[in-house]
Amino acid sequence: MERYLGKFEPYFYALMRIIVGFLFMWHGSQKMLGFPAPQPQPGRPAPSLDAISATAGTIELVCGALIMIGLFAGFAAFLASGLMAFAYFIAHGLKAFLPIQNGGEIAVLYCFVFLYIASRGAGLLSLDSLIFRNDERT
Repeated sequence: MERYLGKFEPYFYALMRIIVGFLFMWHGSQKMLGFPAPQPQPGRPAPSLDAISATAGTIELVCGALIMIGLFAGFAAFLASGLMAFAYFIAHGLKAFLPIQNGGEIAVLYCFVFLYIASRGAGLLSLDSLIFRNDERT
């Protein structure tokens, strides 16, 4: 399969970066702007905006947008990766050992995808490649 799809790898990477940044941005939008309204969950109180949630929401909103448009994406992804590692250990890691048991799969997945983006940079279809002439097709 790599033989056929390999030549499109930079574009698939750009698509992944854009979609992951877009999805992450909405986590921050829910916390900071209340939009879109989160689905009520039975037995759980409505989320409140304390200092930790406000900080996390700001990082999610801003870094998600930066990763999506590819502006300083490496730095934004590194910060977002750290946030997700912190979120995993604070919110999930103390409940059970495995992410599938403690509900932390999304946090772990975001953490490592952002770490990959941080190591790779914005790539094609990004503002970084336009501003800094960082064409990574070679």
